[in-house]
Amino acid sequence: MSRIVMKFGGTSVGSVDRIKNVSNIVQSVYDEGHEVVVVLSAMAGETDRLINLTKDISDDFNKEEYDVVISSGEQVSVGLLAAALHENGISAKSCLGWQIPIITSKDHKSARIEGIRSDLINKILDDKKVCVIPGFQGITSEGRVSTLGRGGSDTSAVAIAAAIKADFCDIYTDVDGVYTSDPNKIPDAKRLDKVSYEEMLEMASLGAKVLQTRSVETAMTNNVALRVLSSFEGADKENIGTIVEEEDKINDQRVVTGVTSSLNDCKITLIGVRDKPGIAAKIFSSLSENNINVDMIVQNISERSKTTDITFTIPKDDLSNAEKIMDLIKDDVPYESLLIDSNIAKISIIGVGMRSNAGVAAKMFSVLSDNDINIDVISTSEIKISILINKEQAEKATSMLHQYFINENE
Repeated sequence: MSRIVMKFGGTSVGSVDRIKNVSNIVQSVYDEGHEVVVVLSAMAGETDRLINLTKDISDDFNKEEYDVVISSGEQVSVGLLAAALHENGISAKSCLGWQIPIITSKDHKSARIEGIRSDLINKILDDKKVCVIPGFQGITSEGRVSTLGRGGSDTSAVAIAAAIKADFCDIYTDVDGVYTSDPNKIPDAKRLDKVSYEEMLEMASLGAKVLQTRSVETAMTNNVALRVLSSFEGADKENIGTIVEEEDKINDQRVVTGVTSSLNDCKITLIGVRDKPGIAAKIFSSLSENNINVDMIVQNISERSKTTDITFTIPKDDLSNAEKIMDLIKDDVPYESLLIDSNIAKISIIGVGMRSNAGVAAKMFSVLSDNDINIDVISTSEIKISILINKEQAEKATSMLHQYFINENE
């Protein structure tokens, strides 16, 4: 008997029929004798509907009340599933984030989990019941409802799995595992049987939408075994999926495990920034204080001038806020002009095998050169290489790199 946390996303619970399907999947696991905790997202489209309601009130809707409104979508999901399980003859009990409680920081709309008290969950499991919990929500130390930001249900599930020492955290999605690239864009993308935490973390942050970045970080920190499975395979079908675990447990490592693309970034360039100590710190600390994540950074220094150009990328959703911040700090960080380019794509290759194989970057650049694809910005780490290119060439670049690194090197 294992203790398993099962997480289902919005598409998986997008209708009453799909909730009944989830109930059947949960029942099949429960009937095998496992202890089961289920974590749910809101029904597909429900969070967007609730967000639009807040916008109808104000473009500057109070953050604390925003969390009260937005968190209600998950409450509906858990109530419906618990009732569906009862209809199947399975004893189940729903518990909201504040009832457990899941304690979070006070950063409304983007809170971080600080602790989970497992007593109530353990009691429900000891009573042989399925515990059904809403993802995405928690409560601050001041007793206010909080939410974890988009994709936070994955993080909720992994954190709960760590708190109750679950054997597995199963993430059910509309795909049957983690692929070498987006199968909707690359038809010959291959499902991976296993992938390391580090690779999954890079893939999640670079455009792969199967898992949310913070959930992978939490799993890696707490050594929680993740399984990515399909909620549409049916309870009566074999559901193999992908296991995300420690690198040491994976025997057949590729040099490149995945190729990702993202069109969700924009590039900001500050032209003519004064070249002196502390300038870069001022720029990026100002962005950090406003919860804007910066990815790629390039600085070009002129030997003939006392100025420099600084280029960095941020999510497109943060562009308006970033522009305001750059305007506010202009007195402290004088610059001649600010350039914005949203017509970009970030293409990345990821693989822990890159640590011990030389020449991967050269091969990547050769493939792109042979296909007349110009590189704008390059960023590297031990296990990934990312580039910025014109977004019109994103599909071609991803396809060519996948063909070379994945298909031709099997």
